[in-house]
Amino acid sequence: MSKHRPEANEDGFQRRRFLIVASRYGFTTAVLAATGGFLWSEADLARAADNEEAKEKAAKHVMIFATEYKADDYKTYPIMQTQFKDNLEALSGNAVYVKLFPSGQLGIGSALAQKVQAGTIQGGSVSLSNFSPFAPIVDVINIPFWCGENQRFANLVTSTVWNGEITPKVTGKGYKPMFYFTVDPRTIAARKGLGRQIKTPDDMRGLKMRVPSSRLLQQFYRLTGANPTVVAWGETPSALKQGVADALDPSVGALYTFGFIDILESITLVDSVPDAQMFAANYGWFQALPKDLQMKFEEASEKTQGESFAQIPIARKASMDALGKAGVKFYKPTAAEHKRWVDAAGEQRPEWNDIKKELAGSTDTFDKLKTAANTKGKFTVNDYQG
Repeated sequence: MSKHRPEANEDGFQRRRFLIVASRYGFTTAVLAATGGFLWSEADLARAADNEEAKEKAAKHVMIFATEYKADDYKTYPIMQTQFKDNLEALSGNAVYVKLFPSGQLGIGSALAQKVQAGTIQGGSVSLSNFSPFAPIVDVINIPFWCGENQRFANLVTSTVWNGEITPKVTGKGYKPMFYFTVDPRTIAARKGLGRQIKTPDDMRGLKMRVPSSRLLQQFYRLTGANPTVVAWGETPSALKQGVADALDPSVGALYTFGFIDILESITLVDSVPDAQMFAANYGWFQALPKDLQMKFEEASEKTQGESFAQIPIARKASMDALGKAGVKFYKPTAAEHKRWVDAAGEQRPEWNDIKKELAGSTDTFDKLKTAANTKGKFTVNDYQG
């Protein structure tokens, strides 16, 4: 059989083929085949399956790692699950075998975070919004306009201040942070038929803004004059189509990857809050690894973090190109317009003081985190300039 998939109904063929391969050869082999381009080659699949089986048998430790994302989503959404597998196995000399379960096979959102915490699985990728109920301190990034840009977010999460103030609180909840990454900043994405291009907070007045159950994001949009409307993620497309919600705020990559291409009229790039994720391991499992493998684990995590940051502009361009071809318009506020957003809802407003104290412990600690976000770290990360 040719390794090239059929041209007609490609997405349907790809999905059905993936499921067939997964049932026959295992999910990890199917993931590797999908990302490696040999999903339709029986000979390559057999070799890959044999190789994976041999590696798993030879490994001293097996890490079940789960995400809610498809194997090839990294092309438009920089989640590097297969890259992490490759990095850890190579750096550990195959002493650790990573068994991937993508596409929500082992759960999504907070359910997946809970499984990592409980040690039911050894690791997973979880958005910080879904992670915050288990370690509320990380929700500090959802205070707007202080670490929304990719570079500032990267500076922050790789800083000694973050590692000293935030990491102990996360590990205290049973998680080992592997690394943090961002897809891009959150946006203001308006539904088709709204007929209003959003340039400043004045354009937000009365807007029904779909939000997750995040009190910080709800406060943010109230400060802009919008009406935040909590809608479950799975119900969001129908809410937009029916006018129950007028707009939503994921990053450009998330909007494309999760299928909003035919629902949106325009996307405003406000650089407010990072659309961020964390790769996390169960802390007890990590602590039980020999010290030399812990060091290799840290090395593999940092390498994958760098690869994720490097993928951001590639994924963004692919997403913007596809959305643009579908007629979605993009708007980047001018410097003066951006200042109006910051003045209306930024972290400097007194409405955020109690939340800063609650999450960071004090406004002084928050100020230290803010300084870290503004201090160049080890990574150089692309920010969209328009």
